[in-house]
Amino acid sequence: MSTTHRAERPTTPPPPDGEMVVRRSFHFPSAFAVLFGVTIVVWLLAFVIPSGTYQTDADSGRPIPGTYATSDSGLSFGDRLMDLFMAPVNGLYGILNPDGKIGPYESGELYGAAGVFLFVLAIGVFITMAMRTGAIDDGVARVAQRMSGRGTALIAVLMILFSIGGTTEGMAEETLGFYALLIPLLLALGYDRMVAAATILVGAGIGVLASTVNPFATGVASDAADISIGDGIGFRFLMYLVLVPVAVWWVTRYARRVKADPSRSLVGPVDGDDELRGHGLRDVPRLTGRQKAVLTIVAVTFAFMIFAIVPWAQVIHGPDATSFAWQLDWYFPELAALFLVMSLVVGLVGGLGEHGVSEALSRGAGDFVGVGLIIVLARGVTVIMNNTEITGTVLHAMENTVSGTSSGVFGAVMFLINVPLAFLVPSTSGHAALAMPILAPLADFAGVGRSVVVTAFQSASGVVNLITPTSAVVMGGLALAKVRYDQYLRFVLPLVGILLVLGTAALALGAVVS
Repeated sequence: MSTTHRAERPTTPPPPDGEMVVRRSFHFPSAFAVLFGVTIVVWLLAFVIPSGTYQTDADSGRPIPGTYATSDSGLSFGDRLMDLFMAPVNGLYGILNPDGKIGPYESGELYGAAGVFLFVLAIGVFITMAMRTGAIDDGVARVAQRMSGRGTALIAVLMILFSIGGTTEGMAEETLGFYALLIPLLLALGYDRMVAAATILVGAGIGVLASTVNPFATGVASDAADISIGDGIGFRFLMYLVLVPVAVWWVTRYARRVKADPSRSLVGPVDGDDELRGHGLRDVPRLTGRQKAVLTIVAVTFAFMIFAIVPWAQVIHGPDATSFAWQLDWYFPELAALFLVMSLVVGLVGGLGEHGVSEALSRGAGDFVGVGLIIVLARGVTVIMNNTEITGTVLHAMENTVSGTSSGVFGAVMFLINVPLAFLVPSTSGHAALAMPILAPLADFAGVGRSVVVTAFQSASGVVNLITPTSAVVMGGLALAKVRYDQYLRFVLPLVGILLVLGTAALALGAVVS
């Protein structure tokens, strides 16, 4: 019998007695570092990508197809350096002036994320106040006991509820308030933080991807494309019925695997997990009347938030409809005030007293300020792209790409070219207002309905906003869940690949039959 001899690898000699060997392992950067890197990369690309703009309609302010021209942004190196320096500040309270420039001393419309930032702090105060009363802990423990054998069903139901919020009213930043509620519950049921993050992010995100009457995506895009919000709703609803089960399957598949074998978790243990899990698994007495009152206030507050932000008349009758008399049309400033006021109500009803309420206010805002800063940094990236006028150039390249294609190819290409644009403009309404006036008329030349362009835009935007680091919803949610961005990418990228394939095929088919 022959023997194969292999050259032995040289071994590292053992360290001298008394010395320790420190093994260095790679740690993926934090959300702050990721966003800092993205900011630098986008700033550098702005030196390479030519500036360009479209002429805009005087009445609507929309770009006019075929009017693209290269431009000089008028920014010196010093101006660009100042834009980079001021990006976080502009991301918080930058003002968009009538000429399209954003800065802290301009006059015009608020572009920064000050409203979302305060909303996140208010959510932090509200959740912390409710936690201090003990009602959340005991309520989670009671639910964990009752759902101990039906965790997968609970995840599926929660994802469907979030997807309904996404498809009807574009639920996004509003989901940040649910992490503190779901993480203890799902940990107690034997899952990990990734399951909690995915239940919210993927649940709401898949609904936005398959928006049916979402006024911030479908509504704005339909209006910009000069069609009714109802055009193409049957096809979009069919996409919703197909894609939501795919997303639920992906998350519950991972959840079952982690519960059966915790070592397969992509997140691993995080400081504080055992304490949260213990709270959920402990035996608890029946909830007191005070605890039930606090839980009722929490539930009613979140339900009222959803009611207050849905533009009911526009969803029912189209984007140009006049709001109903009872319609609130609230946004982040009002929602921040709501949660601050209800925080005080929860503290008083929960019996915390003046000292306990004051302490919870400070602690809650402090715990969530990191998430708010991540949102501000993400918004700062889009400020740089706006001020350097590179978005119009990218849009022009896409306009040239789809011209002269067949109907089936047009639908698929329209979906794919909206993917990079969605990264440049993470706001769905901003993406729609910018791209639709240019891309929608191209459908006429391809012989397909303009609703195909609307569906292609919102689907591409929905896919990208599941993963883009410029999204405040993604980075803020992961920060709340204490899930690293690279861990989340390992989990969600295969699903994104599936959605890209399904989306491309669906849009090609939809263009042919439209």
